[in-house]
Amino acid sequence: RRQEVPLSLLDETVNAIMVDGYEGYGKACTDYQIARLGCWDHARRKLMDAKALQKKGKTGKADQGLAFIQKLYALEKTLKDQPSDERYRRRQDDAKPVIDKLHAWLEKSLPQVPPQTAIGKALYYLHSQWGRLIRYLDDGAYPIDNNRAENAIRPFTVGRKNWLFANSQAGAKASANLYSLIETAKANGLNPYEYLKVVFKELPNAQSVDAIEKLLPWNASLNPELM
Repeated sequence: RRQEVPLSLLDETVNAIMVDGYEGYGKACTDYQIARLGCWDHARRKLMDAKALQKKGKTGKADQGLAFIQKLYALEKTLKDQPSDERYRRRQDDAKPVIDKLHAWLEKSLPQVPPQTAIGKALYYLHSQWGRLIRYLDDGAYPIDNNRAENAIRPFTVGRKNWLFANSQAGAKASANLYSLIETAKANGLNPYEYLKVVFKELPNAQSVDAIEKLLPWNASLNPELM
């Protein structure tokens, strides 16, 4: 994980990315003017870790922080099938007041916890990522977390511990590319098998960038065979 990797993968055509607190993304976001969003589930997990260390039956700051975040997720659940403009409006009306209260609680709680404790690390993470976390309020198309992407790559991440090796570096790259294509097709509502049949049929005749772009999963509407 180095800053050179995001710089090579991203460019000016990317409007926004959602990532964790790793600072290696910073230069790419600055150079390409990409909006950097924070993932609320990363913040929630750190509070869950702190909660697990509390004495049994005790309620502490981890519970208090989680209660605020759970309200944000409860709202998102009701907005799942809503258009972006409605999601934006509801977030401004209903999520922003919760976030304002969470921020006030966070500022009050930070001086009360040792930074090296589990709850301290959770709160300091929340504090350091705050500006990125609240950016999802700016656009109804932005998700509250990147769980969808993480869930898509989890089987591959778990599987590689068993697969161990590819026969060659080129083979490993081809495998990763194909897996990415399949998961992106699924994310765009396509049947991966039917999608790949069309791609393998049409790709040899795709002699221009426009022709290739029509075969990308998110451009399925441009290719009648993918619909």
